[in-house]
Amino acid sequence: MPTVPPLHDAAGTSPVLPGTFPLPVIPLEDATARQSRLLECVAAHFQGPELFTADAGVVPGLGRPRSTAQVEAVLADFFGAEDAAFVQGAGTGAIRAALNGAVGAGDPLLIHRAPVYRTTAVTLRGLGVELVEVDFNDAAALREALASGRFRWAYVQHTRQRLGDSYDPGDVIAACGAAGVRTIVDDNYAVMRVPASGVELGADASCFSLFKLHGPEGVGIVVGARDLVAHVRADNYSGGGQVQGHQALDALRALTHVPVMWSLQSRVGADVARRLTAGEVAGVAEVRIANAQDRCLLVRLDRPVARELPAVAARYGAAPYPVGSNSRYEIAPLFYRMSSSALDDAPELADWTVRINPMRAGADLVIAILRRSVEELYGVREQDAPHGARDRNTPHITQDQKD
Repeated sequence: MPTVPPLHDAAGTSPVLPGTFPLPVIPLEDATARQSRLLECVAAHFQGPELFTADAGVVPGLGRPRSTAQVEAVLADFFGAEDAAFVQGAGTGAIRAALNGAVGAGDPLLIHRAPVYRTTAVTLRGLGVELVEVDFNDAAALREALASGRFRWAYVQHTRQRLGDSYDPGDVIAACGAAGVRTIVDDNYAVMRVPASGVELGADASCFSLFKLHGPEGVGIVVGARDLVAHVRADNYSGGGQVQGHQALDALRALTHVPVMWSLQSRVGADVARRLTAGEVAGVAEVRIANAQDRCLLVRLDRPVARELPAVAARYGAAPYPVGSNSRYEIAPLFYRMSSSALDDAPELADWTVRINPMRAGADLVIAILRRSVEELYGVREQDAPHGARDRNTPHITQDQKD
């Protein structure tokens, strides 16, 4: 039976997704090894019974709970850093604390020329720094900016700010270091999923949310150079601002399964991308794997119904909005709009493209939810949509998308 022909925008064509350059992920075998190494770090800093007890308050001599300090030592050890400090406010709080310890009003701060993540933009505005943009995808332009001698600090977002970003964060960090410029890295959505975090690549600090790593709500951490972490800790002297011992231990327990969980999730995402590209769901015009913000699938439909699809998908079991993007609450696959920063860069995709993250689901469930949602929106019964039909313009998936 014939399928319903695709609709198009007023110009006769729908927008095309730009090429993406997904960051590498950790293979399952390496993820298993990282989990084992984390437990080795735990054993080096905890005696067994201490893992079952948590203290609270501003302990004299530490200025924070003793068990919090122990978990900080574990994570500094695990990431090969000099020190680590828990903060409230999740990833945003960690970035804010690190930047506040590095730069002040009027200081020049080197950043990538791209839409800034919304909460980071609030932090930068509040600090009153002079933002100097350079395209990190252009190595020559970056070297020229660094050679000016204007900068003491640069800020790097590990995951992609623009869909077409291709720079290697390690190369950017190395170029900054060679020029004597220190770096603070937003490692949200990247840490424990990519082979090396910012601080492991030589940055002065990695800032990330533990909530995005199945930890408790509101907990973030700065891992990095001793002087910067000491500044973060000194600023956070209030008892009410401390991450209490039970929160720190809760975050540590969650981390013990995150590397393998994320490796499996990345594998499912690649499987879904292959199957959609092969044409398993009629109405799917194009698929990209992207780090926008979290590693996800960008699925362009052949009709402008992307804004309606999440609510429909929710009726078939999908999560229609994020909680913390890979938080402990998020088990169902996420069907959602593209991120705000991505839409700032490519607003024309809003009506056509949906973001899908498998979370804990398998490929079969993700594809089934998408198929049912598209059929409902298109008014096509399942028996009316031949298996394998697809837009003739769908490109094949590239090797880096398979990895």
